[in-house]
Amino acid sequence: MKIVIPGGTGQVGTVLARAFAADGHEVVILSRGAATSVARVVRWDAETLGPWAAEIDGADVVINLAGRTVNCRYNATNRREILESRVKSTTVVGQAIAAASRPPRVWLQSSTATIYAHRYDAPNDEATGILGGVEPNAPDTWRFSIDVAKGWEEAAQRANVPRTRKVLLRSAMTMSPDRGGIFDTLLGLVRRGLGGTCGDGRQYVSWIHDADFTRAIRWLIDHELDGPVNLSSPNPLPNAEFMRTLRRAWGAPVGLPATAWMLELGAVFLRTESELILKSRRVVPGRLVDTGFVFQFPDWSAAAADLCTRWRATKR
Repeated sequence: MKIVIPGGTGQVGTVLARAFAADGHEVVILSRGAATSVARVVRWDAETLGPWAAEIDGADVVINLAGRTVNCRYNATNRREILESRVKSTTVVGQAIAAASRPPRVWLQSSTATIYAHRYDAPNDEATGILGGVEPNAPDTWRFSIDVAKGWEEAAQRANVPRTRKVLLRSAMTMSPDRGGIFDTLLGLVRRGLGGTCGDGRQYVSWIHDADFTRAIRWLIDHELDGPVNLSSPNPLPNAEFMRTLRRAWGAPVGLPATAWMLELGAVFLRTESELILKSRRVVPGRLVDTGFVFQFPDWSAAAADLCTRWRATKR
């Protein structure tokens, strides 16, 4: 197959490109200029149609991951860039697919599990999950993230591509041992003795092992699912248990906890937002499981052990 990945130079794109290239597929990454040895890179501006659109015409699959990082402070400029980068890139990908004489048979469009409400009482699947944005006392930054997720999905839904199946990937945090990824960051805290409970530790962490993420993407290419699909382990767990399990997998006996105010202060210094740690994301993959997908790493204990082993192997 020919697989085109707009915005594919980040952690998730690298995981997918590496896996598909290993399978023998032709992988093309659309990028503003970042180089990669994993796949062929074609330049685009993520806003307007250009020569890059020829890569989509005749491709089998498009996996759009484009969007400015959310690991920043949500000031007015960053908010505008975060939202516009997602809406504009998704819109122009839809335009390229609509104009193609041989459009791809499936368009996998990145979204986020953050679209669901902050809650502890029940998990969010695609059928019964509660979309966020109206939770009482939710910080403004949390509502902004949900507005971005909704705008992202709406941009894809507006695209008129009748010959292409559209899937909205409501992805949890993808855990891989790659440098700079979320797992690398969390493990860095554990290694420094700082990987304790965050806040009150009740907030749920939704995650997916990188092997299951790539397997789920292959599943979605091969099965006739469309619309929103949650990409997450079937077993999210509270932050306190999540971090305790990671410490055990690494062999760290203790980890200093961080209160909510400490996380807020630290987020300012690190120029990020505490939402990434404090919001409860209790998401489960209802549609994947219902169609027969079986997770290789459904539980965090085995996933964390595997990731720690691989992280050590790559750092030798």
